[in-house]
Amino acid sequence: MPDHPVQEDLLSLLQTSVTAVNPLSDQRGDLLLRAQNSADQAQALPEDLVESVWRADQLGQGRNRAVPTGFADLDAQIPEHGWPCGCLIEVLQPQPSLLEWRLIGPSLRRLVMGGRSVVVIGPPKRPHLPGLRHLGVEEAQLIWIRAEAPSERLWCTEQLVRSNSAAAVLTWLPQARPEQLRRLQVLAQHCEGPVFVFRPVQARHDPSPAPLRLLARSLVDWQLDVQILKRRGPALGASLRLNSIPGGIDHVLTARTRRPSALAPKENRLVVGRSAHLDPSHTAREVLQRVASH
Repeated sequence: MPDHPVQEDLLSLLQTSVTAVNPLSDQRGDLLLRAQNSADQAQALPEDLVESVWRADQLGQGRNRAVPTGFADLDAQIPEHGWPCGCLIEVLQPQPSLLEWRLIGPSLRRLVMGGRSVVVIGPPKRPHLPGLRHLGVEEAQLIWIRAEAPSERLWCTEQLVRSNSAAAVLTWLPQARPEQLRRLQVLAQHCEGPVFVFRPVQARHDPSPAPLRLLARSLVDWQLDVQILKRRGPALGASLRLNSIPGGIDHVLTARTRRPSALAPKENRLVVGRSAHLDPSHTAREVLQRVASH
């Protein structure tokens, strides 16, 4: 405690000023109370402002138009409950041209219903038109841009997103830098359709401005393992297992071939003569010599 009267007056004036500026301060001299950030304080805000407040431990409310992904479990974990339009969607995968169409394909039919086309830029492999027809995309509704150099792919992607003329843009940018993706995200905000960017799994630890970021892998039994790396909401610890059978073979698969992991492995055993003459511990040559001696 200060002993000088002037010091006491200054201290009293300072405490009075703090209390006047911050009415939430308590008697202990704390500048802010814990209750200031509580839910009760948020309810005291105007209704339109309360709806705009997003807490990091809650799944954000999507503000953009969305297209259902075709997977109910995936829609439930995305704030927009579908592929958000007007933003960048980054999909990472171990191997290019392996599962892009299986993940994006179920939503293409709804996207092209408005009359626009799907544009693919620099795919590693030629698009398979018969398979796309099963997904609801005809040849006239697909625009394939062959761009080999990374700079050409990036330039074509920027022009397509800027023009806002496609139902959806699918582009392969394995070497894109964070500042280039940031520019695409700014342009995509004025786009009416989703913009999918496919990149290798090695880019997982690179910074990305994409509001939605996924890591997809293929599993047995025609399933996809999808991990949501980034979304407007809390982190999703467990990955999603989505049933995904490529278009065109769904009607030819039997119950057994739908679950390859359940099929019993075949025994590589040479069957010659009677079963009493066979011994699994012997090689095929030994079995033949034993049968010939009888």
